[in-house]
Amino acid sequence: MRLSVLDQSPANGNETSSAALRNTIQLAQMAEEWGYHRFWVAEHHGSNSVMSSSPEVLISHILAKTSTIKVGSGGVMLQHYSPYKVAENFNVLATLAPGRVDLGIGGGPGGLPKSTSALQQEPSISRDSLSQKVVQLSQFLHDNLSPDSNLYGLKASPSPPSPADIFMLGTTANSAGLAAALSLPYVFALFLNNDEKVMSESVGKYRSTFKSSPNIHPQVMLALPVVVADTEKEAALLAADIKVVRIELKDGRSFTVRSEEAAHEFGRQVDVEYTVTVQPPAVLHGSKKTIEQRLNDISHHYDVHEFVIVTAIGDFPKRLRSYRLLAEVFN
Repeated sequence: MRLSVLDQSPANGNETSSAALRNTIQLAQMAEEWGYHRFWVAEHHGSNSVMSSSPEVLISHILAKTSTIKVGSGGVMLQHYSPYKVAENFNVLATLAPGRVDLGIGGGPGGLPKSTSALQQEPSISRDSLSQKVVQLSQFLHDNLSPDSNLYGLKASPSPPSPADIFMLGTTANSAGLAAALSLPYVFALFLNNDEKVMSESVGKYRSTFKSSPNIHPQVMLALPVVVADTEKEAALLAADIKVVRIELKDGRSFTVRSEEAAHEFGRQVDVEYTVTVQPPAVLHGSKKTIEQRLNDISHHYDVHEFVIVTAIGDFPKRLRSYRLLAEVFN
């Protein structure tokens, strides 16, 4: 079983943004030492509590501060950007650190409506569908742009010895279907959508619609919220502070945000009727023995061999310890 890390560079309490980013770097270095397979950073905009607004920049620094662990995005919000520019960014990273760069793609906005408007204000940015953008991004990364494209002949330089691996992140069956249609590894983010029924349906749809070939097979990863502590009681107390806040708009769209305040600000910015729900996420919490059993059960039930661990403990030393205890279980 492989264990990986997704970190959002949270600034909790009195932490400064500099401290939050330093914590991410330290966690990446320790994750490498403890044997984690990947270290991914999130993309979030316009927030005073999440500092990872530019994953490409942060990835570059983490690559320079580590030596073996794979480093990537969890994920780049491709709807905002030109696939060509994203390919250039990740080709630079993959040239600097061959074989160590992952490119996770997310379909969400990564922030509130005003930040989305600011990111997409340039008229030159394509409004193609996410699937079209992912296809073009892959073509640029592998230098196999379709001859039918009006951009045929254009290259995303530099050309790395090993292009970044692409992963599709999502929380719905639609994202699973897109990952399957594009023959990409699929990562279901249970820490954002804690509905295990939706997770089961999404994983099932991905596997049933994936068209395998001799060299390409379905690959499912689960991004899970996990808290490990020395005792069951301590783990339960730490997990109790974690909440999932969702805003649902009148038109049926829903989004996960960091706090109730952010949810109401989201509603004010779109200026439509909305509802906010706050619920405890399905956080796996407990001692090392408990978590070992739970992860093994999930692995067997869903036939999953890699977990991306999200530990949203506000206190950084306790967050660090949770990751260390988890590594001790499987290493």
